[in-house]
Amino acid sequence: MARPQLRIILTEQRLEVLGATTGRTGYSVSTSRFGPGERLGSGCTPRGRHVVRACIGAGLPVAAVLRGRRPTGEVWTPALAASHPGRDWILSRILWLSGTEPGRNRLGEVDSMRRYIYIHGTPDSEPMGVPFSHGCIRMRNADVIELFDRIGPGTAVDIVP
Repeated sequence: MARPQLRIILTEQRLEVLGATTGRTGYSVSTSRFGPGERLGSGCTPRGRHVVRACIGAGLPVAAVLRGRRPTGEVWTPALAASHPGRDWILSRILWLSGTEPGRNRLGEVDSMRRYIYIHGTPDSEPMGVPFSHGCIRMRNADVIELFDRIGPGTAVDIVP
């Protein structure tokens, strides 16, 4: 059976699952509050063709906290968030993206993987359907876990305007 492909539509703040024979075909997401862009340090969401380079967090509980792509042993709660104001929470699962287009989103100052661009879970209190991230693609925890279980490394991801 063919692996589904993903398309993230920035103007709609939506992730679509293409070629799936079962399961949901779309999810609300939150991309960068700074808009689209590829430059290192921009905080923007990169465009173009990517692949999922790594899937991180299999078996972790819902809202497990990850830092540096490793679980901290914490599970997000409002009290934990209050004790770490301003922290950019990466929760539940990480789908680490790697650009495939040299000069656009791969290599040099535009390398998505080197920029640590992920599809990841975020606190359910954070908004979806509006640009609000620091460059990554945020999803509800239940949604990112469901997606994580449906795809694997090598899955194509197109990020389009």
